[in-house]
Amino acid sequence: MSTVGGDGHHPSLLLVDDDATLRERLARAFRERGWEVTTAGDYDQALAAARRESPEYAVVDLRMPGRSGLEVVKDLLAVDASTKAIVLTGYGSISTTVDAIRLGAVNYLPKPADVDDILAAFARASGEPSLAAPETFEAPSLARAEWEHIHRVLADCAGNISEASRKLGIHRRSLQRKLQKYPPAR
Repeated sequence: MSTVGGDGHHPSLLLVDDDATLRERLARAFRERGWEVTTAGDYDQALAAARRESPEYAVVDLRMPGRSGLEVVKDLLAVDASTKAIVLTGYGSISTTVDAIRLGAVNYLPKPADVDDILAAFARASGEPSLAAPETFEAPSLARAEWEHIHRVLADCAGNISEASRKLGIHRRSLQRKLQKYPPAR
């Protein structure tokens, strides 16, 4: 899967992420491995690209402005049910993992993920043997989970600290102190 086949076939990939730097870095790495890559920064660009030429594979960021990556996965598969999609996120949770798989994603990866991680995830989903190192899961610390939750709620509130503090049920000043801290190590 990671190389161009003997028949000259180049696997096609749609890469959807609102972070242009990450999107282009991953696109370049896939192209260096012989993949045909199309990129999109949001739902509308992704669906327009899929309608022009349906990709064999898709890597979709979960959280983007506007419509979510889950909606992208659902509608990509409505365009072509054979597309194999992986969802990437910096805010992983069991419920979003279940939702992604239920909507048709073949796998789900936490960010940061590199090309080797993504290729291994596609291989695991298709049952192919992988030469990648065995996957080890390290649960985030409670402090890291709290930090990620606070930042997810703040993002949902468009950066409004007062609104986020109400949703979190903590005092605004306490939230501001927590936001000044660096993210805890995993």
